Amino acid sequence: MHSSMTSPSRYAALSKEEFQDLKLLDSCAVANAIERFRMQLRNEGYAEGGLVCRYPYMLPVLGYAMTLRVRSSAPPSKGRTFFENTEWWNELLAIPAPRILVIQDMDRYPGAGALIGDMHVCILKTLDCVAVATNGAVRDVSRIEGFDFQMFSGSLTVSHAYSHIVHVGGPVQIGGLEISPGDLVHGDCHGLVRIPRELASRIPATASALRKKEEEIMSYCHSSGFSVDGLRDLLAEQ
Repeated sequence: MHSSMTSPSRYAALSKEEFQDLKLLDSCAVANAIERFRMQLRNEGYAEGGLVCRYPYMLPVLGYAMTLRVRSSAPPSKGRTFFENTEWWNELLAIPAPRILVIQDMDRYPGAGALIGDMHVCILKTLDCVAVATNGAVRDVSRIEGFDFQMFSGSLTVSHAYSHIVHVGGPVQIGGLEISPGDLVHGDCHGLVRIPRELASRIPATASALRKKEEEIMSYCHSSGFSVDGLRDLLAEQ
């Protein structure tokens, strides 16, 4: 198992107020606000289709990413199985809480086995994790449902198979989204969004202004004075 050791000083947490303001938003509002700053292409910074939110009724989650790469389809060629390996917890705890564990399944066909089940969710919650996201599989979804812990995954499976960690830390990619340790990640029933740290304090006000404009447009659509030309004028102000 390889590891990309990093210093705790690398990870700077948001203020409590900044964090709470972001957490109150849904992921679509976050994505809309990020688009306004034109820091990245509009088809970047979020996970594409393929990741399923397992508890879509839950409130949005927000946390700092911890990354792993795993394999499940064959026994580890060297090193130890997941159950025998706990050293990576030190790197997890070096990242600010709350934490989101992001796991890239490196198998040719991801999802042969699940690293995460109810016992490991219990451990992760104790270590201040609020969610896990993987392009691979998870299991025990009915047992985990009452844990107040969100899961995003590409599939479900009945077995751990040969799940084992092959790399700790460093960038991973799930659903076309690259995530590195310490990245700020927001997720809900719509999916996952990576929040650029330099925009974090500006997103809530931008999202609020955008929502106010959307409500104005929707109100106009139901008004007695509606006209197509009027609607065009409102949209032009977006």
